[in-house]
Amino acid sequence: MTAMIQLLDRLLDFAMPHLVAAPILVPMLTAALMLLLQERHRRIKSALSVVSGLVGLVVALALLRWVNASATGTGAGSIGVYLAGNWQAPFGIVLVADRLSAMMVALTGVVAFAASIYSTSRWDRAGVHFHPLLQLQLMGLNGAFLTGDLFNLFVFFEVMLASSYGLLLHGSGRNRVSAGLHYIAINLAASSLFLIGAALLYGATGTLNMADMGLRISQLAPEDRGLVHAGAAILATAFFAKAGAWPLNFWLVPGYSAAVPPVGAVFALLTKLGLYTLLRTWSMLFPHDAGASAQFGQSVLLGLGMATLAVAALGIVGTQKLAQLASYSVLISAGTLLTAVGMGQPAVWSGALFYLLNSSLAAAAFFLLVDVIERWRNAGMSIAPHELAGRAPFLSEDLKVQEDVNLDDDQQALYGRAIPAGVAFLGLSFVACTLLITGLPPLAGFVGKLSMLMGLFEGAMDRSSWLFFALVLVSGFLTLVALARAGIRYFWTQPHGALPSLPALEVLPIAVLLSCCVGLTALAEPVMQHVRATADALSHPALYRDAVMGARQIPGPTLKEAAP
Repeated sequence: MTAMIQLLDRLLDFAMPHLVAAPILVPMLTAALMLLLQERHRRIKSALSVVSGLVGLVVALALLRWVNASATGTGAGSIGVYLAGNWQAPFGIVLVADRLSAMMVALTGVVAFAASIYSTSRWDRAGVHFHPLLQLQLMGLNGAFLTGDLFNLFVFFEVMLASSYGLLLHGSGRNRVSAGLHYIAINLAASSLFLIGAALLYGATGTLNMADMGLRISQLAPEDRGLVHAGAAILATAFFAKAGAWPLNFWLVPGYSAAVPPVGAVFALLTKLGLYTLLRTWSMLFPHDAGASAQFGQSVLLGLGMATLAVAALGIVGTQKLAQLASYSVLISAGTLLTAVGMGQPAVWSGALFYLLNSSLAAAAFFLLVDVIERWRNAGMSIAPHELAGRAPFLSEDLKVQEDVNLDDDQQALYGRAIPAGVAFLGLSFVACTLLITGLPPLAGFVGKLSMLMGLFEGAMDRSSWLFFALVLVSGFLTLVALARAGIRYFWTQPHGALPSLPALEVLPIAVLLSCCVGLTALAEPVMQHVRATADALSHPALYRDAVMGARQIPGPTLKEAAP
């Protein structure tokens, strides 16, 4: 057995640098194959989507295992560099799998696999080309997480956005069209700013490779720093729009609320992509050793993050629609993470990365759960015949009742009733989402928030640190009030009606996502070790730079000289 494990490890070490491209190639090839099939082959497309999601998840987990394989604790770990076209950096396209990018690809794989299963129940039939669009969106997400240069980051952003336009409009309807127009307009403007910012940075540094650009910024002449700062500010504006930062997030709640549930679950990752790009570029281009440009824009990150958190907390307590509650929970996590990034402390970053995992999984589960709850709520008020057998006996007024029997308004016994399994599943899932999103013990949301707040105290507590501390607590309390109020309205005051219809294809994805959150809680220590090592590597970008710039081309075949 030991020999087999060692053999598998050697095979993985040999194949892993090439598997860096697999999270991009698998959904791309799957989408291309689906486009060859007609709409009447929808079941085949559904099966291909689920299989592709499973393959992508397995590859992502293998990458995650590999980047942690050669180190323990806070060691450097492995950094996989794939030179597309066998061109050496910074001249060619580079894909890089480090701890952070591998973690984000694995997170995307879990959410996408759950969403693909859920969509096969009914939502993929609400329009055309759902599964190809979903696969292209995954291609764009994974490519953006793995790319090592700004131009290809823009390319993968556009692939992701182009597919998201179609996914947001999937199912049609006035609300989706209206929200889709706002979503398209803001993202087209952000894409234009992206190009302008990248062009300015290229003009000042002469490179688009992020590792190489970080090296050159630290060596810039003083007269060129203004152009770099202007380009970085314009580029950051595009990322702020994609991350849902205030005041550029007016489109997010209407857009995410209007999307069909499996799309909303995947869209919960889009703001995390914006936050990922901010964290990656800021830590790479403006680290502590960047000279006069060190920590450029930190005050802006802190200010916008806190404003986003405050506005989202007020928004979530001011709405009573479940879909909007889920959307505002995404905004609250965006504000929390944006502020944590702006703190610039590895101890805070590690807690924020743990919180990112939990909040993404919880938000995705909540979007799917909202769909089932609202369908049950709107199913009608008549009692199905099969329910009568499980109801407590009705006691008429002329029937003598014992004094020790408690009755409700319908003269039915208050005890001795079995809670239907469907109602119990929905209720427990809603409670789990509430605990995870608000950050209450004992689940992973509490671990992430507590780690972030404890990280604040490891540094010097200034005014911004105390304000962030207060906003995290207040936003958690307001979120708890909003979700508890919704739970009371949808469960405690629910009139007697039909039992919820829970197909296995809808129950399974919700259970998987919530189980992953429970797994984060149970495996908090090893996960915390990973995110601490990730935060430490982000604060020391020389490791990333050395891996990218030191990657060597694979020598090509040589021709033997012909014999005379």
